[in-house]
Amino acid sequence: MKLAVEFIGSFLFMLAIGLVVAQAVPMAPLVIGFSLMVAVYAGGHISGAHYNPAVSLAIMLRGKMTPAEMVSYWVAQILGALMAFLVAGWIAGKSVGIAPGEGIEVSKALAVELLYTFMLAFVVLNVATAKGTQGNSFYGLAIGGTIVVAAFAGGAISGGAFNPAVGIGATLSHAMMGGGGFENLWLYLVGPLVGGALAGVVFKGLGTE
Repeated sequence: MKLAVEFIGSFLFMLAIGLVVAQAVPMAPLVIGFSLMVAVYAGGHISGAHYNPAVSLAIMLRGKMTPAEMVSYWVAQILGALMAFLVAGWIAGKSVGIAPGEGIEVSKALAVELLYTFMLAFVVLNVATAKGTQGNSFYGLAIGGTIVVAAFAGGAISGGAFNPAVGIGATLSHAMMGGGGFENLWLYLVGPLVGGALAGVVFKGLGTE
């Protein structure tokens, strides 16, 4: 049940990403943030609504899931992402890749991916796993709002994944549909995973269980 929700939630969230990017929808970060918000509210009571391997890593380091559970979540999230970007490419008539902005230094793109994934995972840990906020009704809005901030502030710099599943799904589907290679994929694995890991470590270090 939990893995099915992670797959479905990841698919629906990332389908929105693929479609708005393919169509160059104005104010796309708002659409993306709201799509995450509603997916989190839909699945939070079942799976925790991670939809992001970096968030699952943070939650594992925080002690709320085992490494084996984390890996199973990763599989569901990545499969959901790949399916979402393939379907979005089919509907829109073109695939969507991901890359840093033109002329952006790799170090700056990596920093944006790391810092805003840290922000996302730290928010998730505090609003969805901490005893002090247990039972709140704002967790989905806080999580979706973080992505709005991240996408507006850093999307044009790094490409705006903040999620290894987004990086894998967009890159792999783009390559499968003849649109590009894998030269930037490492950026969307290293940055978000390091950011998620740091969030887990900092949260535990603060002692805010």
